[in-house]
Amino acid sequence: MNYRIRYSCWSHTGRSRKMNQDNYICDGKILDLSAAAEEFPLNGWLDPDDGPSLLGVFDGMGGEQCGEVASLIAASRAAKVRLGERPLEELKKYCSDANRLICDYADQHEIDSMGTTAALLAFTEKGISLCNIGDTKIFRFSHGTLKQISIDHYSVAAYGKKPPLSQNLGIPEDEMIIEPYYAKGYYHDHDKYLICSDGLTDMVKLDEISRIISDTQFDEITERLLDTALNNGGRDNITIIMCEIKKKKQGLFGRTFW
Repeated sequence: MNYRIRYSCWSHTGRSRKMNQDNYICDGKILDLSAAAEEFPLNGWLDPDDGPSLLGVFDGMGGEQCGEVASLIAASRAAKVRLGERPLEELKKYCSDANRLICDYADQHEIDSMGTTAALLAFTEKGISLCNIGDTKIFRFSHGTLKQISIDHYSVAAYGKKPPLSQNLGIPEDEMIIEPYYAKGYYHDHDKYLICSDGLTDMVKLDEISRIISDTQFDEITERLLDTALNNGGRDNITIIMCEIKKKKQGLFGRTFW
């Protein structure tokens, strides 16, 4: 495998919300509600030679703590995913399992409605696999261009109103069979990927996100995106994961260095 993946993750409650209903999976770490406050950003490297890795963002929905619990259930289940030779099949199984676990929790606690979005990137030796449901987005920044590579799941809305979701994790099977979006791709040196909740994209226009990614050193991108969203109002929770594909360099006698 000739590539490593550099990552940076940040999750923030925002300026208006009382609690953070977002969650994430980043190099095996999730936002644990019972743990002490996490120190952000989370920075590091992934090497598919050491085994497949999963990065993802979850945006919980539901009153009080319901959304917070739904996103935690989804993140906790994602931390247990073991990606093998067929990552898309594992992601499909993950969505089914996470959906069932959230529905089971809602039934056990007599909750009418709770759910979460999910947007995931899996990095394996053979390539990159994508999965998303809801409106948490995944973008690829390549050759100076930012392009959304996830698919939003929206219903029809009144003019001027943000459309409601048509898909999410936490929908009982007797109401609807969920249909997450799946795709796969290949490694390309210097490509960057952005996974984010709508707390970023509702506050910062895409051309501004693209400009920040283009003009900023990698270690500072998540903080600049977060600060921009907060300065523009920060009306929702904001979770951002940036990652960059870096090709390994071969030294003398085949020795690898970074």
